[in-house]
Amino acid sequence: MGAVSRFRAPGRVNLIGDHTDYNEGFVLPLAIDLECVVEARPRPDGAVRLRSPVAGWEPYADGVARVLEARGRAPVGLDGAISSTVPVGAGLSSSAALEVALALALCDVAGFKLPPLELALACQEAEHLATGVPSGVMDQLASLHGLTGHALLVDCRDLSIEPIRLPAELAVIAVHSGVTRTLAGSAYAERRAACKAAAARLGVASLRDATAGQVAGDPRARHVVSENARVLAAARALADGDLDALGPLLAASHASLRDDFDVSTPELDALVTALEVAGALGARLTGAGFGGCVVALARRTDAARVADDAARAYRRATGREATIFHVRAADGAGPP
Repeated sequence: MGAVSRFRAPGRVNLIGDHTDYNEGFVLPLAIDLECVVEARPRPDGAVRLRSPVAGWEPYADGVARVLEARGRAPVGLDGAISSTVPVGAGLSSSAALEVALALALCDVAGFKLPPLELALACQEAEHLATGVPSGVMDQLASLHGLTGHALLVDCRDLSIEPIRLPAELAVIAVHSGVTRTLAGSAYAERRAACKAAAARLGVASLRDATAGQVAGDPRARHVVSENARVLAAARALADGDLDALGPLLAASHASLRDDFDVSTPELDALVTALEVAGALGARLTGAGFGGCVVALARRTDAARVADDAARAYRRATGREATIFHVRAADGAGPP
């Protein structure tokens, strides 16, 4: 038996920029200090055997193994154990964290290497195979390229990444609404198709190239164009340490996702309102919507009080329990 190796891959929270990635736009995620860990040792028979206390991982593991084989990985077997602190169905990319950690382990036991960008694209393909949802590559890129203390400004056209230092006084809070998110049963694919159709009508390669005037009468496309502008503005505000500029940008993003893109829920709306009233600098749904988490920004000295007050208000308004994650920007995937 070979030696045991361990690989970790973080989840992510997206500060701003949702449904822009598959439109070749801009996103501003950060890798977080919640992660999936795969412990593995090689097997001599080529079989991949995994165990995990969390159900539902099998399609993702199968997808990762298939896409790596297609890229030339030798059929070296693996005995492995999966553990994760990334909540499932929260919109914090538990599946991407699993895919990336497992891909690193499978590559390691086979002595096979892919550049980080190629590995991210392989894991995105594995996600498509596992779920049938045509998701973008933001989650896998963030998991691989995370940097402690930084958000990542990702250009989803050329997949370039610019680290943006987070102000020391800024705290990031992810709050689970208690409504499990599942894209496979949502209207995600419909939204993506609507964006593609809008770009075709306008004669542009993607909505990245559309102007505000061109999309004024199309709510779905209007969200994408306005959200791209908000992402760039938020990146500038973070780089400048202008915390006061962030709140209006997050509020406008949530309103656009709710009203123009129609991916929010009453629970997400109530949680955003509770966080704003409690004194967050700003809050918005994060991820694709349809449930899961919201993200809030607060001054570090206020963060614990803001989160606790918002959770109590949310409970009164909805009868649901919110789960609070005080997250920090973490390094990307690799050995622990």
